[in-house]
Amino acid sequence: MTEKAKFLKKFNEAFAEGDIAFVLDQMTDDIHWNIIGDKEIKGKVDVRKALKKMAPDQSLTLTLDQIITHGREAAARGTLNAGKGNAYAFCDTYEFSGFKNPKIKKMVSFVIKTNKPK
Repeated sequence: MTEKAKFLKKFNEAFAEGDIAFVLDQMTDDIHWNIIGDKEIKGKVDVRKALKKMAPDQSLTLTLDQIITHGREAAARGTLNAGKGNAYAFCDTYEFSGFKNPKIKKMVSFVIKTNKPK
């Protein structure tokens, strides 16, 4: 697994655990997060607000099926099980600020509620 793939694995695990501080620390101040079909969020302040609203009462169970990295771009695909029969399939694409100690500057999320925990 490449260093960037390890980074994205840790990033997604932190998201599932509700570790907002870690997630925000991995993003640039001018982050642009587009959740397709829902909303666009620009800047860390608004991302923090959105993450607090999304925060589950308990940790989500994460299954990462695939992580692909290439240069300054990457993608991760998997599922999040929220319990009580609620599950979400997701695919996130990422654009990084650079190569050395990169932070996420753009993120596009495709999320589908499946109601079928994996």
